Amino acid sequence: MGKLTSWFKRRPTNLSDSGQGGTNESLPPTHLAQTRQLLSKMKILPSKMRANRATGTKPLYRRFWFWAGLGVSGGIAASIYGISLIDRTLPDQSELNAVFREQTLTIKAADGSILQQQGEATREQLKLEQIPDNLKKAFIASEDRRFRQHNGVDPQGIVRAGLNNLRSQGVVEGGSTITQQLTRILFLKQEQTIWRKLKEVRLAQKMEQELTKDQILERYLNLVYLGSGAYGVADAAWVYFSKTPDQLSLAQMATIAGLAPAPSLYAPDKNPEAAKRRRDLVLLRMQEDKVITPEQRQAAVQEPLTLKSSSPKRVQVESPYFTSYIQKELPKYVSANVLKSGGLLVETTLNPSWQKVAEEAVAKTLRNQGRWENFKQAAMVAIDPRNGEIKAMVGGKDFGKNQFNRVTQAQRQPGSTFKGFVYATAIATGKSPYDSYEDAPFVVDGYEPKNYSENFRGSMNIRDALTRSVNIVAVKVLIDVGFTPTIKLAHEMGIKSELKPTYSLALGSNEVNLLELTSAYGSFATQGLHAEPHGITRILNRQGKVIWSANFKSKRALDADSAAIMTWMLRNVVEAGTGGAAQLDNRPVAGKTGTSDEARDLWFIGYIPQMVTGVWLGNDDNRPTYGSSSSAAYTWHEFMEKAVEGMPVEKFPKRPKLDGRKGTIKAQSIKPKQILNRSIASNDDDSEGESARNSDESGSSRRRRSRRSYSQEEQQSSDYTPKRRRRDRSESSSSNSSSESSTPRRRSRRVESDSPPPRRTRRESSPANSSGSSGSSSSPPSWRDRLRPPQ
Repeated sequence: MGKLTSWFKRRPTNLSDSGQGGTNESLPPTHLAQTRQLLSKMKILPSKMRANRATGTKPLYRRFWFWAGLGVSGGIAASIYGISLIDRTLPDQSELNAVFREQTLTIKAADGSILQQQGEATREQLKLEQIPDNLKKAFIASEDRRFRQHNGVDPQGIVRAGLNNLRSQGVVEGGSTITQQLTRILFLKQEQTIWRKLKEVRLAQKMEQELTKDQILERYLNLVYLGSGAYGVADAAWVYFSKTPDQLSLAQMATIAGLAPAPSLYAPDKNPEAAKRRRDLVLLRMQEDKVITPEQRQAAVQEPLTLKSSSPKRVQVESPYFTSYIQKELPKYVSANVLKSGGLLVETTLNPSWQKVAEEAVAKTLRNQGRWENFKQAAMVAIDPRNGEIKAMVGGKDFGKNQFNRVTQAQRQPGSTFKGFVYATAIATGKSPYDSYEDAPFVVDGYEPKNYSENFRGSMNIRDALTRSVNIVAVKVLIDVGFTPTIKLAHEMGIKSELKPTYSLALGSNEVNLLELTSAYGSFATQGLHAEPHGITRILNRQGKVIWSANFKSKRALDADSAAIMTWMLRNVVEAGTGGAAQLDNRPVAGKTGTSDEARDLWFIGYIPQMVTGVWLGNDDNRPTYGSSSSAAYTWHEFMEKAVEGMPVEKFPKRPKLDGRKGTIKAQSIKPKQILNRSIASNDDDSEGESARNSDESGSSRRRRSRRSYSQEEQQSSDYTPKRRRRDRSESSSSNSSSESSTPRRRSRRVESDSPPPRRTRRESSPANSSGSSGSSSSPPSWRDRLRPPQ
């Protein structure tokens, strides 16, 4: 090989069969043989080369069919690669069932009605059978005449649209199918690029494989944007004509269908002439497709374009305090990424009928009592204590002016409503409702609780102390049972706010919110079981799949016997104590009133077996009021009286036997450093003399007395007459309106728990509001004790 190479360098030549060179001298025979042998091994035989030249055959790489085949193969490979590349950027196949746009949020009430929507969403999701047949056919005639025949993409439609647009010298028809438009609505942006169009085509083909034609059409008619803030045919019918879809005329249906290609161009409220021309074109296509007769078309064309505009229903918000609460709760149940992508449907616990009644009750109280009792705000929440579902929520007077939710965000002193947890702890430690304590001047470690009336009753049992909301007894009970058991029980029953171990805890000095306080009282209604309060039942994603559902389990917070005893005691508060204004005619009610310092907060938390409702009245700036918690109790009554209509009457469990009952909570008695017990005899004489001197005080003087620096509820007489429904509004201005010497005919239903009692003369002084002459229960009874009616 080396010799041959060196020879070629010295003597280049052209080879031939005869061994003759071209213009050079011939090769030696030996060299020629070696050359042929080498070329034979290299498979480049001069005979083949000479044969190709002789027959005129081209090499493979110079043949047309070779390059054509190579091009087709490359095109197929490129197409496969391009489709796979597109598919990698498309949503997962499971997402093709989406029924909501991205970045939308829909909140529904328990009955399925929509409370609020955010984003590009329709107020009403209609089933296909709920949409008139002519309206469906109008959209098909306008947007996709071969909708039932193609598989997502319609080549014939594209060609037809191109020819029609060319003849009209404008865009009068689009080539996109309804399926393509739906994919663009749900998954793609509106950018005009080749890449977006390719993805749209591919998505349409996949969607046709996943969904039926009816499913595609239903989604499209509910999601298509039709101008003026209207999404879907139901919104459009309302926005332009103030009708439901089934109320539309044929001409109005054609008008709405004609909006789809360019809502801003064909909007009847902005361009009536263009809208009319577009409507007539849709009617013509419907006639051509034999959907309507020529007579129907002619009648529709002659119909004038008459609008009756309304605001889109989707911008309306029902129960705004509740829906804002729901939005704040959502991050607890779904991740931030899910919330960001949107397309969620949230099903809630709200009962729209009860919500309306609650709003009316709150508005009425603010309109009436609020003006003359000097409070500007009110809040109410109703909960089903058996499962924790929030059924109604009113967070304030006007959400448009102030979005602060006084049910969930306002931390206020609960006043005497907290006594329910103190006494529940005492009962759970084994104490009897008939255990007695001394209501007398009392100072413990420098803290001196006072009764609001500044009167003392002497020896009285726990039940009566709760009924009349006596402060001194509540503090003494707290000392006996201890801070730790009381705070622990309150937390287990539903109080989430921090509770500090101070003597004033018994009188409600620690701040809580209305939702947790109401939920905690619900534990009494369910015989000691507590369910977490919540407003969401299910959360669904864009595909309609449930991604979260409520599964709150009730937990034992208080033993059933103690809860039943507490309910029996709290019933007495309503029947013969400070909560009389909350009584209902046909069913038992239990509850507790409460008032904070200077009547800044007015409370009533009441319940029946099926529902617990809490009411708060006051001012955001914490200004004192001139009112009392009876106003809260009356607001509760106004709501519950209507809410329970049609609800079965259920009775509370009977009070368990008290003899031999053992406690379920261990008391941890407090050991004060110093206790001062004072005699009540001199105090009683002084208070009586002062009562005689001030029996004719004006209402304004009593109003000033109501604004004291400590909280206490008025001691209501035990012979309260519940039959009188009308609340006596003259109580603040008439010193005789609630006198216990009045006849039952003159007694008011509204006996305040927190307003100062009218001053009484010595002769009018009631045994219920006086004290014995001795500070000890073992002392001989005074003449007042002997005259006191039996309890």
